[in-house]
Amino acid sequence: MGRAMPRRDTRASQTRSSFVDRVYGIRDRWLADPRFQRWAAAFPLTRGIARTRARALFDVCAGFVYSQILYACVKLGLFAQLTGGPRSAEFLAEALHVPLDSMTRLLEAAASLRLVERRSGERFGLGTLGASLIGNPGVAAMVEHHGLFYADLGDPVALLRGRQPTSLSRYWAYANSTAPRTLARVDVAEYSQLMSASQPLVAAEILDAYPVGRHRVLLDVGGGEGGFCIEAAARHPLLRVIAFDLPPIAATARGRFAHAGIVERAEAVGGDFLKDSLPGGADLATLVRVLHDHDDQNAARLLRSVHRALREDGVVLIGEPMASAGGNDPSGDAYFGFYLLAMGQGRPRSPQMLQTMLREAGFVEARVLATAVPLKTRIVIARKPRGPAPRSV
Repeated sequence: MGRAMPRRDTRASQTRSSFVDRVYGIRDRWLADPRFQRWAAAFPLTRGIARTRARALFDVCAGFVYSQILYACVKLGLFAQLTGGPRSAEFLAEALHVPLDSMTRLLEAAASLRLVERRSGERFGLGTLGASLIGNPGVAAMVEHHGLFYADLGDPVALLRGRQPTSLSRYWAYANSTAPRTLARVDVAEYSQLMSASQPLVAAEILDAYPVGRHRVLLDVGGGEGGFCIEAAARHPLLRVIAFDLPPIAATARGRFAHAGIVERAEAVGGDFLKDSLPGGADLATLVRVLHDHDDQNAARLLRSVHRALREDGVVLIGEPMASAGGNDPSGDAYFGFYLLAMGQGRPRSPQMLQTMLREAGFVEARVLATAVPLKTRIVIARKPRGPAPRSV
Protein backbone atom coordinates (compact mmCIF):
# COMPACT_ATOMS: atom_id res chain seq x y z
CA MET A 1 0.00 0.00 0.00
CA GLY A 2 1.29 3.47 -0.83
CA ARG A 3 2.05 5.90 1.98
CA ALA A 4 -0.51 8.67 2.47
CA MET A 5 0.65 12.10 1.30
CA PRO A 6 0.88 14.78 4.01
CA ARG A 7 -1.72 17.51 3.98
CA ARG A 8 -0.48 20.86 2.68
CA ASP A 9 -3.61 23.02 2.96
CA THR A 10 -2.10 25.50 5.40
CA ARG A 11 -4.10 28.49 6.68
CA ALA A 12 -1.80 30.87 4.77
CA SER A 13 -2.37 29.15 1.43
CA GLN A 14 -6.12 29.12 2.07
CA THR A 15 -6.06 32.86 2.73
CA ARG A 16 -4.09 33.61 -0.44
CA SER A 17 -6.54 31.71 -2.63
CA SER A 18 -9.74 32.40 -0.71
CA PHE A 19 -11.19 34.88 -3.23
CA VAL A 20 -10.53 32.56 -6.19
CA ASP A 21 -11.92 29.63 -4.23
CA ARG A 22 -15.11 31.55 -3.45
CA VAL A 23 -15.62 32.38 -7.13
CA TYR A 24 -15.12 28.78 -8.18
CA GLY A 25 -17.28 27.63 -5.29
CA ILE A 26 -20.19 29.71 -6.59
CA ARG A 27 -19.69 28.33 -10.07
CA ASP A 28 -19.53 24.74 -8.84
CA ARG A 29 -22.73 25.13 -6.80
CA TRP A 30 -24.55 26.47 -9.86
CA LEU A 31 -23.32 23.67 -12.10
CA ALA A 32 -24.27 21.04 -9.51
CA ASP A 33 -27.79 22.42 -8.97
CA PRO A 34 -30.37 20.35 -10.93
CA ARG A 35 -32.59 23.44 -11.30
CA PHE A 36 -29.73 25.39 -12.91
CA GLN A 37 -28.95 22.42 -15.18
CA ARG A 38 -32.56 22.29 -16.40
CA TRP A 39 -32.64 26.06 -16.93
CA ALA A 40 -29.32 26.06 -18.85
CA ALA A 41 -30.51 23.19 -21.07
CA ALA A 42 -33.70 25.10 -21.97
CA PHE A 43 -32.42 28.70 -22.24
CA PRO A 44 -31.45 29.47 -25.89
CA LEU A 45 -28.16 31.24 -25.07
CA THR A 46 -26.85 28.45 -22.83
CA ARG A 47 -28.48 25.42 -24.45
CA GLY A 48 -25.50 24.70 -26.75
CA ILE A 49 -23.00 24.95 -23.89
CA ALA A 50 -25.11 22.66 -21.71
CA ARG A 51 -25.39 20.05 -24.44
CA THR A 52 -21.66 20.19 -25.19
CA ARG A 53 -20.81 19.69 -21.52
CA ALA A 54 -23.30 16.87 -21.16
CA ARG A 55 -21.78 15.12 -24.18
CA ALA A 56 -18.26 15.66 -22.84
CA LEU A 57 -19.23 14.19 -19.47
CA PHE A 58 -20.88 11.21 -21.17
CA ASP A 59 -17.79 10.62 -23.31
CA VAL A 60 -15.65 10.54 -20.16
CA CYS A 61 -18.02 7.97 -18.64
CA ALA A 62 -18.16 5.89 -21.83
CA GLY A 63 -14.53 6.27 -22.86
CA PHE A 64 -13.54 2.79 -21.67
CA VAL A 65 -16.33 1.26 -23.75
CA TYR A 66 -15.18 3.19 -26.83
CA SER A 67 -11.62 1.94 -26.34
CA GLN A 68 -12.85 -1.65 -26.05
CA ILE A 69 -14.76 -1.34 -29.33
CA LEU A 70 -11.55 -0.21 -31.03
CA TYR A 71 -9.63 -3.01 -29.31
CA ALA A 72 -12.14 -5.60 -30.58
CA CYS A 73 -11.88 -4.26 -34.15
CA VAL A 74 -8.08 -4.50 -34.09
CA LYS A 75 -7.97 -7.93 -32.41
CA LEU A 76 -10.43 -9.36 -34.92
CA GLY A 77 -8.64 -7.84 -37.91
CA LEU A 78 -11.80 -6.02 -39.00
CA PHE A 79 -10.00 -3.13 -40.70
CA ALA A 80 -7.81 -5.47 -42.73
CA GLN A 81 -10.96 -7.20 -43.99
CA LEU A 82 -12.27 -3.85 -45.25
CA THR A 83 -9.13 -2.72 -47.09
CA GLY A 84 -10.31 -4.49 -50.26
CA GLY A 85 -13.63 -2.69 -50.23
CA PRO A 86 -16.98 -2.67 -48.41
CA ARG A 87 -18.26 -5.93 -46.94
CA SER A 88 -21.61 -7.06 -45.61
CA ALA A 89 -22.16 -7.97 -41.98
CA GLU A 90 -22.85 -11.56 -43.08
CA PHE A 91 -19.49 -11.80 -44.87
CA LEU A 92 -17.57 -10.33 -41.94
CA ALA A 93 -19.36 -12.52 -39.39
CA GLU A 94 -18.32 -15.66 -41.28
CA ALA A 95 -14.79 -14.47 -42.03
CA LEU A 96 -14.04 -13.41 -38.45
CA HIS A 97 -15.94 -16.25 -36.72
CA VAL A 98 -18.34 -13.97 -34.84
CA PRO A 99 -22.11 -14.52 -34.61
CA LEU A 100 -24.03 -12.30 -37.02
CA ASP A 101 -25.93 -10.46 -34.29
CA SER A 102 -22.68 -9.65 -32.48
CA MET A 103 -20.95 -8.56 -35.69
CA THR A 104 -23.84 -6.27 -36.55
CA ARG A 105 -23.66 -4.76 -33.08
CA LEU A 106 -19.89 -4.21 -33.43
CA LEU A 107 -20.24 -2.61 -36.88
CA GLU A 108 -22.95 -0.23 -35.69
CA ALA A 109 -20.84 0.76 -32.68
CA ALA A 110 -17.72 1.20 -34.81
CA ALA A 111 -19.68 3.34 -37.29
CA SER A 112 -20.74 5.66 -34.48
CA LEU A 113 -17.05 6.16 -33.65
CA ARG A 114 -16.06 6.76 -37.31
CA LEU A 115 -13.99 3.57 -37.38
CA VAL A 116 -16.18 2.18 -40.17
CA GLU A 117 -18.83 3.73 -42.42
CA ARG A 118 -22.12 2.52 -43.83
CA ARG A 119 -21.96 1.99 -47.57
CA SER A 120 -24.45 1.04 -50.27
CA GLY A 121 -26.11 -2.36 -50.28
CA GLU A 122 -26.12 -2.65 -46.47
CA ARG A 123 -22.34 -2.97 -46.48
CA PHE A 124 -19.64 -1.39 -44.34
CA GLY A 125 -16.34 0.18 -45.40
CA LEU A 126 -13.45 1.86 -43.62
CA GLY A 127 -14.26 5.04 -41.74
CA THR A 128 -11.94 8.00 -41.52
CA LEU A 129 -10.34 6.78 -38.29
CA GLY A 130 -10.22 3.14 -39.37
CA ALA A 131 -8.44 4.09 -42.60
CA SER A 132 -5.87 6.03 -40.59
CA LEU A 133 -5.14 2.92 -38.53
CA ILE A 134 -4.45 0.90 -41.67
CA GLY A 135 -1.81 3.41 -42.67
CA ASN A 136 -0.18 3.36 -39.22
CA PRO A 137 0.59 -0.20 -38.12
CA GLY A 138 2.37 1.15 -35.05
CA VAL A 139 -0.93 2.53 -33.75
CA ALA A 140 -2.61 -0.86 -34.20
CA ALA A 141 0.27 -2.49 -32.31
CA MET A 142 -0.24 -0.04 -29.44
CA VAL A 143 -3.98 -0.74 -29.38
CA GLU A 144 -3.33 -4.47 -29.01
CA HIS A 145 -0.74 -3.77 -26.34
CA HIS A 146 -3.38 -1.83 -24.38
CA GLY A 147 -4.95 -5.09 -23.25
CA LEU A 148 -2.36 -5.11 -20.45
CA PHE A 149 -3.09 -1.51 -19.53
CA TYR A 150 -6.83 -2.15 -19.45
CA ALA A 151 -6.26 -5.05 -17.07
CA ASP A 152 -4.34 -2.78 -14.69
CA LEU A 153 -7.11 -0.17 -14.87
CA GLY A 154 -9.70 -2.74 -13.79
CA ASP A 155 -9.23 -1.43 -10.24
CA PRO A 156 -7.81 2.10 -10.53
CA VAL A 157 -8.09 2.74 -6.80
CA ALA A 158 -5.86 -0.24 -6.03
CA LEU A 159 -3.43 1.06 -8.66
CA LEU A 160 -3.36 4.48 -7.03
CA ARG A 161 -2.72 2.88 -3.65
CA GLY A 162 0.39 1.17 -4.95
CA ARG A 163 -0.70 -2.29 -6.07
CA GLN A 164 2.27 -4.20 -7.51
CA PRO A 165 3.17 -6.05 -9.59
CA THR A 166 1.03 -4.88 -12.48
CA SER A 167 0.69 -6.29 -15.97
CA LEU A 168 2.63 -3.36 -17.39
CA SER A 169 5.43 -3.58 -14.84
CA ARG A 170 5.95 -7.21 -15.84
CA TYR A 171 5.82 -6.30 -19.54
CA TRP A 172 8.43 -3.53 -19.30
CA ALA A 173 11.06 -5.78 -17.78
CA TYR A 174 13.55 -3.01 -16.99
CA ALA A 175 11.03 -0.94 -15.02
CA ASN A 176 11.41 -2.87 -11.76
CA SER A 177 14.65 -4.71 -12.44
CA THR A 178 17.54 -4.09 -10.06
CA ALA A 179 20.02 -5.10 -12.79
CA PRO A 180 18.61 -4.17 -16.22
CA ARG A 181 21.99 -4.76 -17.86
CA THR A 182 21.69 -8.51 -17.18
CA LEU A 183 18.29 -8.97 -18.83
CA ALA A 184 18.21 -11.64 -21.52
CA ARG A 185 16.91 -11.11 -25.04
CA VAL A 186 13.70 -12.98 -24.24
CA ASP A 187 13.01 -10.47 -21.45
CA VAL A 188 13.16 -7.47 -23.77
CA ALA A 189 12.07 -8.86 -27.14
CA GLU A 190 8.34 -8.12 -26.91
CA TYR A 191 8.51 -4.51 -25.75
CA SER A 192 11.42 -3.80 -28.12
CA GLN A 193 9.31 -4.95 -31.06
CA LEU A 194 6.43 -2.77 -29.89
CA MET A 195 8.68 0.29 -29.69
CA SER A 196 10.13 -0.48 -33.12
CA ALA A 197 6.64 -0.75 -34.64
CA SER A 198 5.60 2.64 -33.30
CA GLN A 199 8.95 4.39 -33.80
CA PRO A 200 8.50 5.56 -37.43
CA LEU A 201 5.60 7.85 -36.45
CA VAL A 202 7.62 9.56 -33.75
CA ALA A 203 10.85 9.60 -35.77
CA ALA A 204 9.19 11.38 -38.68
CA GLU A 205 7.71 13.98 -36.34
CA ILE A 206 11.12 14.74 -34.80
CA LEU A 207 13.09 14.69 -38.05
CA ASP A 208 10.59 17.07 -39.65
CA ALA A 209 10.88 19.50 -36.73
CA TYR A 210 14.64 19.55 -36.11
CA PRO A 211 17.49 19.78 -38.71
CA VAL A 212 19.43 16.69 -37.66
CA GLY A 213 21.55 16.99 -40.82
CA ARG A 214 23.53 19.89 -39.35
CA HIS A 215 25.22 17.40 -37.00
CA ARG A 216 27.98 14.86 -37.63
CA VAL A 217 27.38 12.20 -34.96
CA LEU A 218 24.01 11.31 -33.38
CA LEU A 219 23.87 9.37 -30.12
CA ASP A 220 20.41 7.94 -29.50
CA VAL A 221 20.25 7.11 -25.79
CA GLY A 222 17.81 4.31 -25.06
CA GLY A 223 17.75 3.83 -28.83
CA GLY A 224 16.05 0.44 -28.76
CA GLU A 225 16.47 -1.66 -31.88
CA GLY A 226 17.85 1.32 -33.79
CA GLY A 227 14.67 2.56 -35.43
CA PHE A 228 15.32 6.27 -34.90
CA CYS A 229 18.96 5.92 -35.96
CA ILE A 230 17.91 4.16 -39.17
CA GLU A 231 15.35 6.85 -40.01
CA ALA A 232 17.85 9.63 -39.32
CA ALA A 233 20.61 7.94 -41.33
CA ALA A 234 18.25 7.42 -44.28
CA ARG A 235 17.47 11.13 -44.41
CA HIS A 236 21.07 12.28 -43.89
CA PRO A 237 23.64 10.15 -45.75
CA LEU A 238 26.65 11.82 -44.08
CA LEU A 239 25.38 11.34 -40.53
CA ARG A 240 27.04 8.80 -38.22
CA VAL A 241 24.66 7.20 -35.70
CA ILE A 242 25.14 5.39 -32.38
CA ALA A 243 22.34 3.56 -30.57
CA PHE A 244 22.85 2.91 -26.86
CA ASP A 245 20.60 0.44 -25.03
CA LEU A 246 20.67 -2.74 -22.98
CA PRO A 247 23.03 -5.39 -24.44
CA PRO A 248 20.39 -7.77 -25.90
CA ILE A 249 18.58 -4.84 -27.54
CA ALA A 250 21.83 -3.44 -28.93
CA ALA A 251 22.55 -6.84 -30.47
CA THR A 252 19.25 -6.71 -32.35
CA ALA A 253 20.01 -3.14 -33.46
CA ARG A 254 23.27 -4.29 -35.05
CA GLY A 255 21.34 -6.75 -37.18
CA ARG A 256 18.88 -4.04 -38.22
CA PHE A 257 21.74 -1.71 -39.15
CA ALA A 258 23.20 -4.43 -41.37
CA HIS A 259 19.82 -5.01 -43.01
CA ALA A 260 19.47 -1.26 -43.62
CA GLY A 261 22.92 -1.13 -45.23
CA ILE A 262 24.38 1.46 -42.85
CA VAL A 263 26.91 -0.62 -40.85
CA GLU A 264 29.79 1.60 -42.02
CA ARG A 265 28.31 4.59 -40.21
CA ALA A 266 26.16 2.97 -37.52
CA GLU A 267 27.11 1.47 -34.18
CA ALA A 268 25.07 -0.15 -31.42
CA VAL A 269 26.56 -0.11 -27.92
CA GLY A 270 25.18 -2.18 -25.06
CA GLY A 271 24.96 -0.91 -21.49
CA ASP A 272 22.79 0.54 -18.73
CA PHE A 273 22.54 4.29 -19.23
CA LEU A 274 21.83 4.84 -15.53
CA LYS A 275 25.07 3.14 -14.49
CA ASP A 276 27.46 3.02 -17.46
CA SER A 277 29.20 5.88 -19.24
CA LEU A 278 27.69 6.86 -22.57
CA PRO A 279 29.78 6.77 -25.76
CA GLY A 280 31.54 10.09 -26.34
CA GLY A 281 32.09 12.15 -29.47
CA ALA A 282 28.50 12.92 -30.47
CA ASP A 283 27.37 16.48 -31.19
CA LEU A 284 23.67 15.51 -30.96
CA ALA A 285 22.15 13.28 -28.27
CA THR A 286 18.52 12.23 -28.54
CA LEU A 287 16.21 10.91 -25.83
CA VAL A 288 13.18 9.64 -27.72
CA ARG A 289 10.38 8.42 -25.42
CA VAL A 290 12.96 7.70 -22.71
CA LEU A 291 12.99 10.38 -20.03
CA HIS A 292 9.31 10.08 -19.08
CA ASP A 293 9.88 6.41 -18.25
CA HIS A 294 12.01 7.40 -15.27
CA ASP A 295 11.43 9.09 -11.94
CA ASP A 296 12.96 12.52 -11.32
CA GLN A 297 16.17 11.34 -9.67
CA ASN A 298 17.09 8.93 -12.47
CA ALA A 299 15.96 11.39 -15.16
CA ALA A 300 18.28 14.03 -13.70
CA ARG A 301 21.10 11.48 -13.52
CA LEU A 302 20.58 10.56 -17.16
CA LEU A 303 20.66 14.20 -18.28
CA ARG A 304 23.95 14.74 -16.43
CA SER A 305 25.37 11.64 -18.13
CA VAL A 306 24.30 12.97 -21.53
CA HIS A 307 25.94 16.29 -20.69
CA ARG A 308 29.24 14.57 -19.92
CA ALA A 309 29.16 12.52 -23.14
CA LEU A 310 28.32 15.35 -25.56
CA ARG A 311 30.90 17.51 -27.27
CA GLU A 312 30.99 21.17 -26.35
CA ASP A 313 28.29 23.07 -28.24
CA GLY A 314 26.50 19.74 -28.69
CA VAL A 315 22.71 19.59 -28.58
CA VAL A 316 20.42 17.34 -26.54
CA LEU A 317 16.94 16.68 -27.91
CA ILE A 318 14.12 15.28 -25.79
CA GLY A 319 11.21 13.95 -27.83
CA GLU A 320 8.22 12.43 -26.06
CA PRO A 321 4.58 13.12 -25.11
CA MET A 322 4.53 15.78 -22.43
CA ALA A 323 2.21 17.11 -19.78
CA SER A 324 0.75 20.57 -20.00
CA ALA A 325 1.94 23.34 -17.70
CA GLY A 326 -1.54 23.70 -16.22
CA GLY A 327 -2.24 19.98 -15.93
CA ASN A 328 -5.11 19.97 -18.43
CA ASP A 329 -3.82 17.88 -21.34
CA PRO A 330 -5.62 14.51 -21.31
CA SER A 331 -3.02 12.82 -23.55
CA GLY A 332 -0.13 13.74 -21.28
CA ASP A 333 -1.68 14.24 -17.85
CA ALA A 334 -4.39 11.56 -17.95
CA TYR A 335 -3.27 8.85 -20.39
CA PHE A 336 0.49 8.86 -19.84
CA GLY A 337 0.10 9.77 -16.19
CA PHE A 338 -1.80 6.56 -15.51
CA TYR A 339 0.14 4.45 -18.01
CA LEU A 340 3.42 5.24 -16.26
CA LEU A 341 1.76 4.71 -12.88
CA ALA A 342 0.82 1.20 -13.99
CA MET A 343 4.29 0.69 -15.43
CA GLY A 344 5.73 1.38 -11.98
CA GLN A 345 7.98 4.38 -12.64
CA GLY A 346 8.23 7.66 -14.49
CA ARG A 347 5.78 10.47 -15.13
CA PRO A 348 4.89 12.90 -17.91
CA ARG A 349 6.60 16.28 -17.52
CA SER A 350 5.72 19.63 -18.98
CA PRO A 351 8.18 21.38 -21.33
CA GLN A 352 8.79 23.93 -18.59
CA MET A 353 9.76 21.19 -16.13
CA LEU A 354 12.14 19.67 -18.67
CA GLN A 355 13.73 23.04 -19.38
CA THR A 356 14.43 23.44 -15.66
CA MET A 357 15.92 19.94 -15.44
CA LEU A 358 18.14 20.64 -18.45
CA ARG A 359 19.48 23.83 -16.90
CA GLU A 360 20.18 22.01 -13.64
CA ALA A 361 22.13 19.38 -15.61
CA GLY A 362 24.37 22.09 -17.09
CA PHE A 363 22.68 22.80 -20.42
CA VAL A 364 21.82 26.26 -21.70
CA GLU A 365 19.36 27.77 -24.18
CA ALA A 366 16.66 25.19 -23.43
CA ARG A 367 13.63 25.78 -25.62
CA VAL A 368 10.57 24.08 -27.07
CA LEU A 369 10.29 23.21 -30.77
CA ALA A 370 6.94 23.14 -32.53
CA THR A 371 5.81 19.80 -33.95
CA ALA A 372 3.06 19.09 -36.46
CA VAL A 373 1.15 16.72 -34.17
CA PRO A 374 2.01 17.41 -30.50
CA LEU A 375 -0.14 14.43 -29.49
CA LYS A 376 2.55 12.10 -30.89
CA THR A 377 5.53 13.90 -29.44
CA ARG A 378 6.73 17.28 -28.27
CA ILE A 379 10.34 18.42 -28.44
CA VAL A 380 12.62 20.29 -26.05
CA ILE A 381 16.23 21.00 -27.04
CA ALA A 382 19.19 22.52 -25.20
CA ARG A 383 22.90 23.11 -25.80
CA LYS A 384 26.01 22.10 -23.89
CA PRO A 385 28.05 25.27 -23.41
CA ARG A 386 31.76 25.57 -23.96
CA GLY A 387 33.95 25.39 -20.90
CA PRO A 388 33.23 23.75 -17.53
CA ALA A 389 29.60 22.98 -16.73
CA PRO A 390 27.95 24.97 -13.94
CA ARG A 391 27.60 23.04 -10.70
CA SER A 392 24.18 21.43 -10.33
CA VAL A 393 22.14 22.19 -7.25
